[in-house]
Amino acid sequence: MRGTVTAFDAHVGLGDITIADGTVVMFHCAEIADGSRKIEVGTEIECDVVMKFSRAEASAIRPA
Repeated sequence: MRGTVTAFDAHVGLGDITIADGTVVMFHCAEIADGSRKIEVGTEIECDVVMKFSRAEASAIRPA
């Protein structure tokens, strides 16, 4: 799915992605595919959305 990083707190490693249909999903920095563990707000990305701990989360996050 395509989306945009709308929030990211590097200190805790958590952020939000708004995907193309308007849904907001959470992500952890460990899911950034290049291993960098940081990403800028506003970055256009592609990701998979998976169910984890009973909620939708982004995984395999990569630049669009």
